[in-house]
This record gives sequence, C-alpha cells and structure tokens, in this order.
Amino acid sequence: MIRVAVIGTGNIAPAHIEGYLAFPKRCKIVALADIYPKKAEAVKARFRLDADVYDSHEALLRRGDIDLVSVCTPPFTHAAISIACMERGFDVLCEKPMAASLEECDRMIATRDKTGRRLSAISQNRFRNPVWKLKQMLDSGIAGKVLHAQVDSLWWRGHCYYDLWWRGTWEKEGGGCTLNHAVHHIDMLNWMQGLPAELTAVLGNLNHDNAEVEDFSVAVGRYADGSMSTLTSSLVHHGEEQQLSFQCEKAKLSAPWRPQAYTSLPNGFFTPDAQMLLAVEAQYHALADLPCEGHTAQIDNVLRSIENGDHGYLVQAEDGRRTLEFITAVYKSGFTGRTVPLPLKPDDPFYTVEGIRKNVRHFYEKTASVENFAPSEISTGSKYDKYDYKS
Repeated sequence: MIRVAVIGTGNIAPAHIEGYLAFPKRCKIVALADIYPKKAEAVKARFRLDADVYDSHEALLRRGDIDLVSVCTPPFTHAAISIACMERGFDVLCEKPMAASLEECDRMIATRDKTGRRLSAISQNRFRNPVWKLKQMLDSGIAGKVLHAQVDSLWWRGHCYYDLWWRGTWEKEGGGCTLNHAVHHIDMLNWMQGLPAELTAVLGNLNHDNAEVEDFSVAVGRYADGSMSTLTSSLVHHGEEQQLSFQCEKAKLSAPWRPQAYTSLPNGFFTPDAQMLLAVEAQYHALADLPCEGHTAQIDNVLRSIENGDHGYLVQAEDGRRTLEFITAVYKSGFTGRTVPLPLKPDDPFYTVEGIRKNVRHFYEKTASVENFAPSEISTGSKYDKYDYKS
C-alpha cells in the first residue's frame, strides 16, 4: 500500500485526492498539510479521509512513513517543498508550474538525481483521450510534416480572481495566464512538437487592473525544421474555447477532433480530399481509449512506476522544465521586445527568480488581498472531446 500525503488543500487538491481515492487497494492518503489547517480539516471531512492534518510541510516531514507527496501549493513554494520532500525520501508529484524559474527546476532535478526519488510535474491533459490520440496520430506521420500548430489557451476569470493573497504578483504567483493557465497547452505543444528554436511574444493586461501580471499573451515559435506555432493565452475570453490544431502537409489534425483534408485543383484552389480524410478518421477511431483520464490517469501512471520499482512514468521533471523554458522565453521576448533563441542558458537574466523580477514590468499594482475564497467549483479547462463550449 502506497502511503500518500497532500500538501496544500486549495482549489486543485480535490483533483489529486479524487485520483488517489480511485485506487483504494493501491494507495491511501494518510496526511494533509496546509498553512490554514481549517481548510485541510474541511477537505478531510469532505472526502472522509483517515488522515492526519498538519499546519506546515515541515511538520509533515517529521513522519517517516510517506511514500508519495502531491505538492498543491502556490508556485513560489514548489521548489522548496519538493526538494525537502525528496531529501526526506518521499517521491513527489508537483502541480503545475513545476517551479518559478529554470534555476529552481534545475535544483529540483539535481535533488531528484542525488536522492534517486521520483519527481513528476502535473500535465494531466496528456492523459485525455483526444490529446493522447492526437499525439499518436502526429507520431504516425499519416498527415505528413507539421507546418503550423495553432494553440488556443483561452480562459475567463473575473476581476476578483486576483484578490486572493498570492495571485497577481510576480513574487508569489510568478506570472500571469502564460505561466498558470497556458502551462497546460505549452506542455502539450512541447510534447507533440518539441521546443522551438526561437520565440517572439507580446504581453498585456487587458482587464485585471488589480494584478501586476499579464492576463493576455501571444507567442510565435519557429522550429528548426521550419515549421511554426502560434499560442494565445488569455483570461478575457468568454466561452473558454481551447484547442490544439496542427496543419500538416496532407491534413489538419486537432483536439478536439475535427480533421480536415484538402487536395489541389489545377488552378491551385482546393477540393476536399475524401480519401485522406477517410484514412485519417479510420486510424484515429481505431486507437484505444485510456482506462482513465486527467489527474487520475497521471496518478495511476506514477503509482505504477512506484509499484514496478522503475522510473518510467510519462511526465518527467525535464518535461516540466521544458514547459517553463517556453514560458520564460515568452516573458523575456515580451518584456525586451526581441526574438529569443532557445534554449536559454544559466547566465541568462531570466534564468533565476531574482532575474525575472528585476526584468519584468508591473502592468498594475495589486489592490486587494483576500486570505481565502469560499469553497466553490473551479474551471480546470477543456476535456478536448467536443467543440461545444461553455455558455
């Protein structure tokens, strides 16, 4: 039986808890920690957990019977908590973003290597059937080379979203929608196409004047093979339409799944390529579904690694770092007004937390600080199974 602790019991913690509870014969949540113990107690009662509650991760570290920890705290704490847990002998499943800087990511990876522990960054959307199948379709080469990837990470958040004490500041949240929302889509893009060779970005704060950070960004990536990507990240889009669309030589492949295929007429205009579309559809629908999806599926993947005694879990720490490298390049390009070549080096001004804070712009200053919001349902993004969006 794998013994689990959850550190941080805010909005995202229930997704982890529900994931662990899906495997009662394989794991058990034995501890919760939160700087607001009453929140942890409420979560314990809600899920009827037989777990001890702690008011800090340091207090939790004193016990020696933990195998795996979910880190569900604000981003600026991820590195310190994850490193402390690995040094104590615990495996770590860390929420997105993996850390607040590339330097922190590298220290986390060094600790993983030194201790031999597991360190996985949450990338739950890889474990959704349409995304999982899209990756297989791209890898198969059935549609030919990717020419352009269009990624829409479109969300909507009200003005008061940034009133929560740690949100909306470069010091605590570490960034805006690019870091904390588009992180999902950047991970999927990197997984399918790799890191671009260079990136150009524009940032803005369009509708949240109580936050230092951006609520909108557009990034254009150019890849070594000549292909390109465009990524839009937003907190001002009603409907929260989210998609990944890959225009390939022979067809368009996408999540949600809506393939298209054209062939050329003698004058260069198009006509539908019915044969290609049929082939694409047949191959896609022949792919098997995952047994479970989302956080539950990623937790299953990590549990299986522990049970098998290997380190073959799908989302490695290097994946979390690669996602943060893309995001860091967006900030560097957006705030310097220049195209940024990748990879970024340790002597780059944006490599450390201190360097980021020194070189970014405050769009506005934070005007409110609420200790906690009342518990409520939250939007965690698309399931990529259809084009019927929220209304």
